[in-house]
Amino acid sequence: MSEAANDKVLMYKGKPLVRQDNVIYYGFPTDKAILYMNILESEKVGDTSVATKVLVQIHSTESGLSASQKIIKQCEKKSFYEAFDIGMIWLERELRAK
Repeated sequence: MSEAANDKVLMYKGKPLVRQDNVIYYGFPTDKAILYMNILESEKVGDTSVATKVLVQIHSTESGLSASQKIIKQCEKKSFYEAFDIGMIWLERELRAK
């Protein structure tokens, strides 16, 4: 990644937070796991689109696993806040586990 591109990455609590369309990734790809969130449904509140259904998954970054084998934990939440909250807890626990 170029230094200019690296400057544009949003960091939250020391980890990169990247959004591509309705998919949000949190964590370093070099760690053993990352947080993956997919906004499945949203509704308009004024001029803002607010997530109403979010798929939360902890993905292993280990190579050689199939897509389904990479999913360590998953759930659905009714808001982005709830999704990010549980996702960060799960990610930290996974990163601390041996």
